Amino acid sequence: MVQIHPQPQQAPEAVLSAAATGAPVLEPGTPSARPGITKMQKRVLAGGSIGQFIEFYDFTLYGLTAVIFSQLFFPGTNPIAAMLATFATFGVAFVVRPIGGLFFGALGDRIGRRRVLTITLIAIGGATALMGMLPTYGQIGAWAPALLVLCRLVQGFSAGGESVGAPSFVFEHAPVKSRGFWLNITIAATALPSVVAGTLILILSRSMPNEDFMAWGWRIPFLLALPLALFGVWIRSRTVESDAFNEAQASRTKEFSPVREAFRENKLRMVQVIFVMGLTAMGFYFLSAYFVSYVQTSGGLSREQSLMVNAAALALYAVLLPLGGRIGDRVGRKPMLIAGSAVLALVSVPCFMLVTSGSLPLALLGQSLFVVALCIYGGGCYTFFVEIFTTKTRFTSAAISYNGAYALFGGTAPFIGTALVGGSGVPHAPGFYMAAAAAVVLLLVLFTKVPETRGRMG
Repeated sequence: MVQIHPQPQQAPEAVLSAAATGAPVLEPGTPSARPGITKMQKRVLAGGSIGQFIEFYDFTLYGLTAVIFSQLFFPGTNPIAAMLATFATFGVAFVVRPIGGLFFGALGDRIGRRRVLTITLIAIGGATALMGMLPTYGQIGAWAPALLVLCRLVQGFSAGGESVGAPSFVFEHAPVKSRGFWLNITIAATALPSVVAGTLILILSRSMPNEDFMAWGWRIPFLLALPLALFGVWIRSRTVESDAFNEAQASRTKEFSPVREAFRENKLRMVQVIFVMGLTAMGFYFLSAYFVSYVQTSGGLSREQSLMVNAAALALYAVLLPLGGRIGDRVGRKPMLIAGSAVLALVSVPCFMLVTSGSLPLALLGQSLFVVALCIYGGGCYTFFVEIFTTKTRFTSAAISYNGAYALFGGTAPFIGTALVGGSGVPHAPGFYMAAAAAVVLLLVLFTKVPETRGRMG
């Protein structure tokens, strides 16, 4: 994105920067007509969206094949213990994500978003492909689960940078008046991997004998992660840093420390982002990581039915989220946060009751209503969490708060939901947890001076 300021003359550096990005260069005195979308901007949007897709594709694969991993990498006489070990390995990635966000955030604010996003995409794609090539416990013993944990650590560490770097990169290139739309297109790509990966695994498992699928068929989706990552790297290699980042980098001193500056300037803002993004993290992981098993155990539907309902809900999320971003571009981020959190507080309990009703149509209705509420809220939060910070420390500040929110509230949502159902005996108990969290965020947005960020420059 090129920012045009009414100045008597254009600096030569600005002209060169605009030429590098393929954007039109306006002569002095030219009316500030809005430039069209450039090829460079389109590449940035495509590269950001593909990176988000690959990140969640890699995370989704492990969850969808958890039973296979428990049998091949954590064998034993107790299947429950094997599954617990498998999901503990799953959780390792969430623990290390904030560390990766801190590392790559500081690096991205120093050397640029584009370079860091190349590293993170290669790392997460390579780690996922390596998981598809690992020998099993029966072949190399305890080294098999150890290597699996190592791959999950690399996945989580790199995802901590990718999950914030891609939205930051897209944000800094997006047209100011369409930032919400562009950011939400990028985030919407996170809803599709569950559908794609689940469909691919289903096709493979039904197209070959179970012995072949357990021996090598399950590895195919993991191996596909590497060519996907390389395709994303190729697209990103044809992009450049934004003018906003180049200007910020040119004004820095040699002693500049992104982490120190982030905490010095943005402590309150980072706390606000943790709570604002914590609510959407909780909702998204209820939707994408919990509802499939929840509908089966508490709603009495079959695995095929629960997968079908959840796939439809995630597809609806991918369609509606950009629409929420478009509305946020018109009315502002804060009104969307207020409206979204209020709607979530009101509908969460009814939605969870519908999801566990035992009826396929009602389960679909419950998840669909939940998606609508999440997309209203997402129309503000997904732009807010990068827009609230200045370019100088955006990557670092957003990475710390975003990954902290997902580790605290997103990664724990399925576990807490399961514990609430088990402890209370009430199938829709997680709905009360979601509604309470939404009410807290609503009060936070209303009474703690959460700013309106739409159109903010810097």
